Amino acid sequence: MAVYIPINIAGVQDAQEKPSKTYRLDLDAGRIVGFVDNLEAVQQALRQVVGAYAIAVIEKGNRDEIIAARQSSPMAIGIGEGEFFLSSDAASVIEYTQDFVYVNDGEIAVINRHKPLKIVTLDNHEGRVDIKKLQMSISQLEKGGYPHFMLKEIYEQPKTIVDCIRGRISPDTYEVKLSGVIDNRGKFLAARRIVFVACGTSWHAALIGEHLIENICRIPVEVEYASEFRYRNPIINADDIVIAVSQSGETADTLAAVELARKAGAFVFGICNVVGSSIARATDSGAYIHVGPEIGVASTKAFTGQVTVMAMLALAVGRERGTVTEAYYNEVSAALLHLPETMEEVLKVAPQVADLAKIFTYAHNFIYLGRGYNYPTALEGALKLKEISYIHAEGYPAAEMKHGPIALIDAEMPTVAIATPDHTYEKTASNIEEIKARGGKIIAVIARGDEQVRRSADFVIEVPVIAECLMPIVVSVPLQLLAYYIAVYKGRNVDQPRNLAKSVTVE
Repeated sequence: MAVYIPINIAGVQDAQEKPSKTYRLDLDAGRIVGFVDNLEAVQQALRQVVGAYAIAVIEKGNRDEIIAARQSSPMAIGIGEGEFFLSSDAASVIEYTQDFVYVNDGEIAVINRHKPLKIVTLDNHEGRVDIKKLQMSISQLEKGGYPHFMLKEIYEQPKTIVDCIRGRISPDTYEVKLSGVIDNRGKFLAARRIVFVACGTSWHAALIGEHLIENICRIPVEVEYASEFRYRNPIINADDIVIAVSQSGETADTLAAVELARKAGAFVFGICNVVGSSIARATDSGAYIHVGPEIGVASTKAFTGQVTVMAMLALAVGRERGTVTEAYYNEVSAALLHLPETMEEVLKVAPQVADLAKIFTYAHNFIYLGRGYNYPTALEGALKLKEISYIHAEGYPAAEMKHGPIALIDAEMPTVAIATPDHTYEKTASNIEEIKARGGKIIAVIARGDEQVRRSADFVIEVPVIAECLMPIVVSVPLQLLAYYIAVYKGRNVDQPRNLAKSVTVE
């Protein structure tokens, strides 16, 4: 039996200055049979480790080398001029370099001051050093005069939508082109089912994606919490497409769901923001949302970017499958092209929302209501309020109020109702009347010029109207602003709410 014992060959007195050696002892023979270097020692140790890790190992007395390894936790290595940077997120060191190598699961990076970067596996097979150049600047990571990153990112959304659709929709023909669809046309034509896997805000975006794909592509869609999907022994077939949605591309549960889907033989498509992230590398194909770094913990521009990509995905696949009319295809494509200007318009409600927020800092609970495409928007609005103001809030389909939640309604329970024009508008207006009759305080998000709901609501926020399937993008903005201003007036730490992390990279 062989064991490994670290012994400093220079003696105890020199332990701080001299590197140690790990000797391989054969206990059966009672003798030293050799020694291992730092890399081999780490490889031997990690073969016995179970679970997720991202580690850096420095040998005492050896200042020239770092051994780094990862399994199910993010790791990026920045490459500068004669220097290296080790981080979980490239954004943290973008000030110093734009060249990065992303370490894959089960890989070890040997970072030596005097040698080129080396990547090896636990079994000592040499891996490829794939250097990616990130198009990101330090100015993107600064507040730019805004009091919080969240507010900056809310106001960035007209620009980030431009970046999201750039080169993907022709302004002349309205044709939508996504390389992930073009290169995998056969997969989308043969798909019998699409399954979204996501967590948090990305899960809400996926619920909107479900509506888009079923309506436009006529493919059955399921939306799964990645944390449940991975443990449920799900039925996955080779003609299924699994779409993984994650802002960071490092969400541990979503990444595990991707691995499960791939092992089952499904085609896996990723929608994420961070170039070179773990999910981007683990999926068969995908589309970046290109909204730039999102620093605020409460996701804003990533949500609208995800829904924008899902709308383009639905149009591209619907065109390939012949399930969308030319008129509707052109209507939604044109609306996407004009979406940045629409977002500029809706941001003009910010002063009104700021004033409105002052009234509701007293509340301990909120209810958010929506129907159709805007039911997920209600869920997202409630989540934003919970995350940063610590006010309990729940989102419901408006028609479900009468099946229980309406018992909660009183003068102390504000209700945010999304009542923009769609085929459920009259039903939603009726639900608002039910709440009003029970003394509830109603904040209604309505189309400009809507007098019907205005008469029922205590407060209204008017928004411009575009194609029905894109209204969640527009409506989400005032809901983001409402959560932001309530949190600010309550003195909360908006960018770093308690108990939350930007990327959930552990179970």
